[in-house]
Amino acid sequence: MLFFVSNFRWVMLIAGILTCTMFLGLFSPQASLKSNFGETLEGPSYEIIVRSWAALIGLMGIMLIYGAFNPTVRRFSLVIAGISKIIFIILVLSLGQSYLKFGAGTAVVVDSIMIVLFIVYLLLSRSSKLT
Repeated sequence: MLFFVSNFRWVMLIAGILTCTMFLGLFSPQASLKSNFGETLEGPSYEIIVRSWAALIGLMGIMLIYGAFNPTVRRFSLVIAGISKIIFIILVLSLGQSYLKFGAGTAVVVDSIMIVLFIVYLLLSRSSKLT
């Protein structure tokens, strides 16, 4: 368990890099929507919404990478990114189950694994501080 906690920065680095892939939507909103949801949208407002969404998710990835190398913000980074991922999973499972066959389904699985790892780290690192 000590090995897991002491090397968790590598898990955060990988999670951050994977999360940063969502920056694709900032530069190519149609490609991001098509790969993640199998749909396209029209009009200028969708570009603002999708690009903003992609930027915010990408920034979560940067925060995870920063937290991987800066232990003072690690817990904060994990909690905020984890909450963001939980909200996404809840929204997809409750409102968008038809999107599970696209990239959103893969994201639900990968994000779920990340959340479990984040929680395990938060619990183990807390208990190691108490002892």
